[in-house]
Amino acid sequence: MKTPCRFSTKRLAALVVMGLALAIPLPAFAHCDTLDGPVVIDARTALEKADITPVLKWVKTADEQELRAIFAKTLAVRKLDPTAKELADTYFFETLVRVHRAGEGAPYTGLKGAGTVPAPIVKADQSLEKGDVNELAKAIGNHAEAGVRERFKHAFEAKKHVGESVAAGRDFVAAYVTYVHYVEGVVAAVHAGTHHGEAGATGGHQH
Repeated sequence: MKTPCRFSTKRLAALVVMGLALAIPLPAFAHCDTLDGPVVIDARTALEKADITPVLKWVKTADEQELRAIFAKTLAVRKLDPTAKELADTYFFETLVRVHRAGEGAPYTGLKGAGTVPAPIVKADQSLEKGDVNELAKAIGNHAEAGVRERFKHAFEAKKHVGESVAAGRDFVAAYVTYVHYVEGVVAAVHAGTHHGEAGATGGHQH
């Protein structure tokens, strides 16, 4: 049988990787737009220290001037009173995240609340803090294996009845496509190149 028609394997790979770890519902993507994500955490630090340096890494060189201007205005406004401070901080967070995501070619859909970061991404951040990725790598590996086995079993069982009727044949095709696309997604993710500008990126690291 021919390999099923390929559809946006890279997109599927991204979905699979996010869904593999700890079986988080898809899609579960970047956390740069959450209030407890690393971008806003650095923004809070920058505002408290009145030093924009911690957030410059999140934007491209071409966007730095815009961000510096808004940062200066934010520092001035937040001195007025507590309400002004809250509004100014939120505006700066929103602007920083918007500019950061635009640099990635991603849309800005607003700030997400704290506690909305998917568990696998939290664990990815924690592994960097601890300097140990073993737990996360093992969890991803286990779920990848379980996903492949589950889809293989479904396809294999359907194959036993493929010649019984057209309906049975279609059931097999559906199971087969699901199985092979899942494997393709895992393989593509494992062998993927840089994500969001990993190496050789200019104008700051992307996230």
